[in-house]
Amino acid sequence: MHIDELLTPPDMKEIGPQQWRSEPRLIPKSWSQGRTAFGGISAGMIYQAIVSQVTDERVLRAYTTNFVGPLQVDFPFTVEVNCLRSGKNVSHFTAQIVQNHRVCVFVQACFGQGRKSKIHIASTDMHGMDEPKKAKFIPLIPKVTPKFFQHFELAIEKGGMPFLGHKDSAYHGFIRYKKPPQYISDAHLISMIDAWPPTILQQLRWPAPASTVSWNLEFLHPHQEVPSNAWFAYKAETRQAGNGYSHTEATIWNQYNDVIALSRQTVAVFD
Repeated sequence: MHIDELLTPPDMKEIGPQQWRSEPRLIPKSWSQGRTAFGGISAGMIYQAIVSQVTDERVLRAYTTNFVGPLQVDFPFTVEVNCLRSGKNVSHFTAQIVQNHRVCVFVQACFGQGRKSKIHIASTDMHGMDEPKKAKFIPLIPKVTPKFFQHFELAIEKGGMPFLGHKDSAYHGFIRYKKPPQYISDAHLISMIDAWPPTILQQLRWPAPASTVSWNLEFLHPHQEVPSNAWFAYKAETRQAGNGYSHTEATIWNQYNDVIALSRQTVAVFD
């Protein structure tokens, strides 16, 4: 199933004051990650449900996702959205995916419109990598490589394949959709950014499961629109790892070297 089919805005029904619920939805097996659906696609689908309730030009500023439990593929679920507050400039939402009466994914999102300000500090952070001519990453290995990898192209500039005992604890490189969407929306960016594997898996010498516990994204505005087949640069560093958890920070750039997002993750590793 193409990414645009999954990220089609859902039909939402009002179930209470400032509360909405989607019609039942499905995620196919081709977007799975071990025993659960790929986290990026579930976070992207929740975003589409939330943004359908944003009625003005407010844009996504912060997006925090907690992966509470496994989200089964090929099994129906609903998305529930709650507007906590919508002020003059900023709106706060929570949303969750509910499957079989259990919360699987929980999101808190902040949307805000631009305001006049005397403060302006431009981002000067540049990645310094040459754009790749082709993908170079993980082969699709049954029962090792997550199925959702088939929908992305990655090109590593620093770091190695997971489970091969590399010394690196960082990933630098590029990513894009293998089959480009009609256009790149924030929902597409959310799904794509999460496609990179955890930085520390490359240090292991054998396959081991890993799961993102909490993921925080901050979107920087304004940034230029790019073609749907454009490469996005990515640099992720491990800040600390131990006791079965790792903490990483990443920066994402578009093809014009605009920083478009900052990402922070807490990942549980079962090694």
